[in-house]
Amino acid sequence: MPNAEPARRITPAEREEADPTPGVVREQAIAAEGIWAGLVRTAPQMVSGWHHHGEHETSIYVASGRLRIESGAGGTDVVEASVGDFVHVPAGSVHREANPGDSESQLIVVRAGQGPTTVNVDGPARRA
Repeated sequence: MPNAEPARRITPAEREEADPTPGVVREQAIAAEGIWAGLVRTAPQMVSGWHHHGEHETSIYVASGRLRIESGAGGTDVVEASVGDFVHVPAGSVHREANPGDSESQLIVVRAGQGPTTVNVDGPARRA
């Protein structure tokens, strides 16, 4: 089904801060039915607050710096990533992000799903 709407460029100046979580800055570039895309910046040695992305599947590409994600029961499952790596965060996965490096990390993030894109929480449940 053809669409008459043309492609569009989004410059850094056009990105908007969105979905605040302590410790990270999210810059929304695209928000349309079922998709969200943007840049996420994290200062060196910073750790975000706990959160999840509701019904959204999340794909992360590490463009610069380093990324550490803690998730799972009690936050004990850890994924480390660096420049060139992709990370998948499943819908509903409670997690927090950290930048263990000495320079700002920049992540390209794309989410697919419905509903709120970020839900801040106290933390993940502990193992029984």
